[in-house]
Amino acid sequence: MNRTTTEQSLRTDLAAAYRLLDVNGWSDQVFTHISVRLPTDEPAFLINQYGLRPEEVSASNLVAIDVNGKKLDDRAPEVNPAGFTVHSAVHMNRHDAVCVMHTHTLAGMAVAALEEGLLPLNQTNMMFYERVAYYDYEGVPLDLEVRARIVAALGDKQCAILRNHGLLTVGRSVAEAYFRMFYLNQACEIQLEAMKTGRPLILPSPEACEFTARQLENECYHLESVDLVWQAELRRLDRLDRSYRD
Repeated sequence: MNRTTTEQSLRTDLAAAYRLLDVNGWSDQVFTHISVRLPTDEPAFLINQYGLRPEEVSASNLVAIDVNGKKLDDRAPEVNPAGFTVHSAVHMNRHDAVCVMHTHTLAGMAVAALEEGLLPLNQTNMMFYERVAYYDYEGVPLDLEVRARIVAALGDKQCAILRNHGLLTVGRSVAEAYFRMFYLNQACEIQLEAMKTGRPLILPSPEACEFTARQLENECYHLESVDLVWQAELRRLDRLDRSYRD
């Protein structure tokens, strides 16, 4: 997990994550955002230029900004103000959150609107059993006062469902945040497909769910899975379009 330590490698991985939003069908026009903390003395992070679609993001056009909203390069373009609020909140308070990924996928937004939230209906869903935070909707997060409430809701968890809004994951690397988002979104898709049948849903025992979650979060297994998936995704991007590296 220490592979992405230089600013250039962080830029490349973050640009790759943006391109994957497009490839996976997770794009919300110009309103999806992912950030990665820079290895600087003062807290600062990279995020996309406001107005670019995910497939237009590249390593060189990412914007560096500190947690007070000051761009590290005054000539840099603007960033999404709501995105800044959410991402700065987490980067300020969670030192393990090198990468913060927030999406507005259809499946994620649909489950975010369900009173019961995410259910452990499948082995994939059980990865998140009792490991997802919930943040109640307060409107578009433009007021910096909401940062404390976002952080309080997230606590020490790695994944959150922002009710009536979307999904959020954090990771010690871009690869880890992406891995969690891929499977959190897939868990939402599985739940919606099961609910569409109108048939009774089978919920495994709490003991089986917790046992499975512990199996899947085993550190060696988890780190190997994250790396294998990320390297495979980078190969996929390189076959499609290597311009994210520019």
